[in-house]
Amino acid sequence: MKILFVHNNFPAQFRHLAEYLAADEAHSVHAIGAEHARTVRGVTLHRYSMASLGPGAAHPFARRFDVESRRAEQVLYVATMLLSQGFTPDIVVVHSGWGEALPLRSVFPGARIVVYCEYFYRTEGADVNFDPEFPALGLDGAVALQARNAMTLLALADADLALTPTPWQRSTFPPELASRIRVAHEGIDTDHVRPRLNARCRLEDGRVLTREDEVISFVNRNLEPLRGYHILMRALPKVLAERPKAHVVIVGGFGVSYGPRPPGGQTWHQIFLDEVAGGLDLKRVHFLGHLPYEDYLSVLAVSRAHAYLTYPFVLSWSCLEAMATGCVVVASDTPPVRDVIDGSNGLLVPFHSPDALAEALLSVLRTPERYAALGRSARETIRARFDLRRVALPRLVRLVTGDSAPPARPDAGEPQPGQWPGG
Repeated sequence: MKILFVHNNFPAQFRHLAEYLAADEAHSVHAIGAEHARTVRGVTLHRYSMASLGPGAAHPFARRFDVESRRAEQVLYVATMLLSQGFTPDIVVVHSGWGEALPLRSVFPGARIVVYCEYFYRTEGADVNFDPEFPALGLDGAVALQARNAMTLLALADADLALTPTPWQRSTFPPELASRIRVAHEGIDTDHVRPRLNARCRLEDGRVLTREDEVISFVNRNLEPLRGYHILMRALPKVLAERPKAHVVIVGGFGVSYGPRPPGGQTWHQIFLDEVAGGLDLKRVHFLGHLPYEDYLSVLAVSRAHAYLTYPFVLSWSCLEAMATGCVVVASDTPPVRDVIDGSNGLLVPFHSPDALAEALLSVLRTPERYAALGRSARETIRARFDLRRVALPRLVRLVTGDSAPPARPDAGEPQPGQWPGG
């Protein structure tokens, strides 16, 4: 079978599935991605490039669509090149949100097109207008936000199968579209992401933290409000004042992945650190930036309490991997989190309350034995619902190929070295 993956940031969510299919000699697996796309074992990667363009003459509502159309054009060039070389895929797997799906039905009319539907933007009930601390969208902003869904809608129109990773993410789509979307998460490798009794986390000053230390962990792709960085920082003075031996280990970059950019060329990291710096022992707050994957897992493995906060938005891999590691997760009581945490496998606190977050973290630090069962239950939740080899990958392969569920392959999906994406 011939299979084509299309994602500007390949492999992204497709890594486990692509590697699994490529390991079968009966399949020929290719991928199309942008210049920064990464290779996957057994997959032939074809990269395209795009010139950086200013807004030009495009209407503000259409600027994103214009960029996505230019990306679609590049995918069109690569796809027609593959066609001319005799590669006509039986299956195409593509992310809906980047414009790359637009030319695929025209180039490969006979292919089974599988569309990954990550999120549908809306002005109420999700991330936008959730946090009163930041300005709400005006009318122009609301219309521009709706326009961001254009390529996703076009991709769904061409889809033979649509997938999304969690029930709440499916619920962001209009009901008539959500009914067409199947829930299938890409999976967590719980054989690799697991409790590690001898884990060691090396800090920037050379000190080493272990499971014997009081460690609070926090992980984002970038430290920003949508993922609750401001709430965490406001909770820390109270926590560190009561627990003089506690350390806070923060993983993530200082840029912006989601939501508005900070004012005046600043970083959200510095803005909210400055807000509380006078009340913090900065020798016990450690910003480690982006980490190699194994170092990131070591942070989770030494953590006594893991804070995970998010607006109503895409659920981060880091939340699920913290649960798989057996962390006691203290998370925001927001809809995407409630898909996986119900109080029996982690603690839920109101997103907008730093005091509630501080009290929950302190409770775990004061009596860790009282909460140990939550960490064990969290891991069992991930093993039962998201395990890569036993649950997620067999389901994905069955849905994408239309075949019956394949046997689990022991060597499928091992994490590759590189930067932890967070999320």
